[in-house]
Amino acid sequence: MLDATPPSFLPARPGVGYKPQHYTQIMEKPAALGWLEIHAENYMGDGGRPIAQLRHLAEHFPISVHGVGLSIGGEGDLDRDHLARLKHLVGWLNPASFSEHLAWSTHDSHFFNDLLPLPFTPQTLARVASHISQVQDTLGRRMLLENPSSYLAFAESTMSETDFLRDLVQRTGCGLLLDVNNVFVSATNLKTSPQDYIAAFPLEAVGEIHLGGHDEDADETGAPLLIDSHGRAVVDPVWALLDKTLARSGPKPVLIEWDNDVPDWPVLNTEIVKADRALAQVRA
Repeated sequence: MLDATPPSFLPARPGVGYKPQHYTQIMEKPAALGWLEIHAENYMGDGGRPIAQLRHLAEHFPISVHGVGLSIGGEGDLDRDHLARLKHLVGWLNPASFSEHLAWSTHDSHFFNDLLPLPFTPQTLARVASHISQVQDTLGRRMLLENPSSYLAFAESTMSETDFLRDLVQRTGCGLLLDVNNVFVSATNLKTSPQDYIAAFPLEAVGEIHLGGHDEDADETGAPLLIDSHGRAVVDPVWALLDKTLARSGPKPVLIEWDNDVPDWPVLNTEIVKADRALAQVRA
């Protein structure tokens, strides 16, 4: 158990997912930008320009490492080679935060590009808790776990997602990463209330909040179907949900995710400024 450590050491300011094409603008230190996120799997090599840039960025900004390849929810054992590469990265970088997804992406020897959701059952809870403890013991630090985007509900689930996450925190001492866009996407797809989800969420365990864009589609009945794409600006209802969340939680580190169809820096910086205003309203 790692309860004595905080969920993260990031400042309660806006952050952004780092993209190499924005290196020059970021090094000019835009006023609202407080920290950066990287995807762990992009920096598991031993050298080259990406590692050199990351070392330089880490001298100027707190860094959050976000993993997408551990398959925390997978039925099999965690990939020990992948975990060793992650340990090496976290060891030399010493990031302010490390996070992964409540999802699975592997089966036997196959790896899927999607982060797939899980049924919320006691059996799944025990498996995920065991994997989280293995990661935390290996890294020697508390990790954050991100709530998923859901497109269908599992009939075999016997507990709510928020209760599942709360139990994981209690069992393992991990923290949570609250993706507000994921909440909105899941609530729309499953026809539930995003406000009720936030009200039930264990906000005291949150070390980061994420925002991103989503695509709009429709299912076979014509009902709205939202896809968590990270390929466009954050929509107004998600900004409104962030305001409600921060009103309950107080200021938290807030990340802007934009991983596909990445825009020029001025567009991205506009989103960062919006997040800064939302945080300023809470402090006021």
